[in-house]
Amino acid sequence: MAATQSSDVLAELGAFLAIPSVSVEPVHAPDMRRAAAWVADELAWANGRVVETEGHPLVLAEWLGRPGASTILVYGHYDVQPAGDEREWETPPFEPSVRDGRIYARGATDDKGPVVVAVQTARRLLDATGALPLNVRFLIEGEEEIGSPSLPGFLTANRELFADVSVVVSADGAMWRPDEPSVAVAAKGLVAFDLVVEGAASDLHSGRHGGAVQNPNHALAQLVASLHADDGSVSVAGFYDDVEPLSVADRAALARIPFDDESYRASIGAPELHGEPGWSTLERLWTRPTLEVNELRGGGPFTVIPRVARAHLTSRLVPAQRPAAIVEALVAHVARHAPPGVSVRVETQPGAVPAYAIGADHPAVDAAVRALRHAYPDAEPLLVRIGGTLPAAAMFEELLGLKTLLFSFSTSDEQLHAPNEFFRLSRIDEGIAAWSELWRLLA
Repeated sequence: MAATQSSDVLAELGAFLAIPSVSVEPVHAPDMRRAAAWVADELAWANGRVVETEGHPLVLAEWLGRPGASTILVYGHYDVQPAGDEREWETPPFEPSVRDGRIYARGATDDKGPVVVAVQTARRLLDATGALPLNVRFLIEGEEEIGSPSLPGFLTANRELFADVSVVVSADGAMWRPDEPSVAVAAKGLVAFDLVVEGAASDLHSGRHGGAVQNPNHALAQLVASLHADDGSVSVAGFYDDVEPLSVADRAALARIPFDDESYRASIGAPELHGEPGWSTLERLWTRPTLEVNELRGGGPFTVIPRVARAHLTSRLVPAQRPAAIVEALVAHVARHAPPGVSVRVETQPGAVPAYAIGADHPAVDAAVRALRHAYPDAEPLLVRIGGTLPAAAMFEELLGLKTLLFSFSTSDEQLHAPNEFFRLSRIDEGIAAWSELWRLLA
């Protein structure tokens, strides 16, 4: 479908993207409030309002003009990741730039562009018909990028607000590839921890003390190396215990999805692919748990034996794996493999999230597939899984008993969390067409 988005929608999206709503950095607290106020103003027609939480505020709104009809909850987030090294951006991250049919800015595809698509769907339907086909509530939060720490308390304290909701539709997430419309039916969970190795009481001169004491950097490297076998599998005892086996039908369905290892390798610029044996690359990406070392830190480029060395690790979980069990397994592994001459501890980070899945036979998934066929008549939608984590989906299920349909018009190649993040402008009208049809079908 060709893009016909009007200049006023682009102007609105540009104004939204210009707000540096970085939830992890306290200096941006005023910007977070500006972004929340911007969203509330866009939803003023639905009583949009900024609501306080224990952390950053969220935005609620509702249009309930269809008595007796179904009610859905539209979810999204207005917070974004830090820009990182701005020298790696072609244009400043919070000065939106339109070029080659794309809008570039931090948050363009995660999640401000998709949120605007959902809001514009409602506004266009109201302008065209004076009503929506079903009742719609909105919850746009400001802490997704830090694990949604305030959302559980808010949902628990305000369950009655969502008693009429039948399903959540999330603007957050990402489609598989730009030329293949898809619905994600699963997302991995996440647990993060720091591995801390401490040696002497202070940094030591490596000439005076080298060879007499254990170097925390060496000990950390030894510990980190012990986490994986040479073939890429995780060596932590118990790590795979709760992983449910893929059925023959599941593996056959995954094998039918077009995927070329060499094209994938070339697209990311890796010398070669590597990972847990016995599984295809796509199976590892979508259905297998991982344990990744994200950062190693200790000492500096000078002649010192550092007092402390740290590693930041994250584990992406699959259904049935429990974050607490993974932490316990890692703690036990570290205790067994701790080198002599140092003390070692595991510091678990807040915000652990279990994996999430919705049945491929769920009525909302069927409606989503039909809506995508309407928007993309020349392509058959795929049912996919994603390696990312969506904290809110697990929370809505656990605390409200609601399934979440992942219906984002972000695409996984749009530099999410990376320099030069962008959102395809064609997705505005394509997304509005699909969201409009989805709402009709859900009604």
